[in-house]
Amino acid sequence: MRKGLLILFPLLLSLLTMLVHAQDNYEIQVYGSDLVEPKTTMLELHSNFTFDGSKEQVNGVLPTNHVFHETVEITHGFNPWLEVGFYFFNSIGNKGRTGYVGSHIRPRISIPKSYNLPVGLSLSTEVGFQNSKFSEDTWSVEIRPIVDKQWSKLYLAFNPTFDKALKGPGTIEGFIFSPNFKASYAVTKAFIPGFEYYGAIGPLNNIYKWGQQQQQLFLAIDLDVSPKWEFNAGYGFGFTSSTDGNIFKIIVGRRLR
Repeated sequence: MRKGLLILFPLLLSLLTMLVHAQDNYEIQVYGSDLVEPKTTMLELHSNFTFDGSKEQVNGVLPTNHVFHETVEITHGFNPWLEVGFYFFNSIGNKGRTGYVGSHIRPRISIPKSYNLPVGLSLSTEVGFQNSKFSEDTWSVEIRPIVDKQWSKLYLAFNPTFDKALKGPGTIEGFIFSPNFKASYAVTKAFIPGFEYYGAIGPLNNIYKWGQQQQQLFLAIDLDVSPKWEFNAGYGFGFTSSTDGNIFKIIVGRRLR
């Protein structure tokens, strides 16, 4: 198994870099390589509010301005190299914008720490559907390699993500490169500020013009107050006309054995 995993990761990462959707404001998070521990379930609530989003309905998709997005995530760890997560997306807003949006399933594998690699490595695959009132592409898949590293108090994580629409107008575009990056520094053991970057720049063989790209930067903080709890909050800014701007997010998680 150990040899197989070491062979599998380079092959998958090589394939993804050869592949030629946008950041949805439901689960705004840069993934680390660590998995939920075996026989443990993580319950998370992702709460996001868009202060400055789209204000008009476009192609049947409702606007995002002044909308709460509430996502329930349930993740279970099966063994040291496999976890599976489930997402339930919800929207709260006026003018018919309150309701159940859709669901995704996300299996993720990781190289266990016992391999003593110089960086953490894992691979997430997420697939599911969203109501056409909230997304033109009603079925999609996401392939997310994850690389991270802890140097004393400094933590870095990179998610070179590829998204593809399976049903909807976006199917003609192929895989969209959506890089995510996080850097944080532990000022104290519990207080860990940093920043998070989220982008969607288009297919690698046909990069979008700047105004069509999604570019977001979040000032974020993690609080590490207990091994049972997870807390992340941030305020994000959009830098292109295609990006929702001024978003506040909170992630609260609880580990259960």
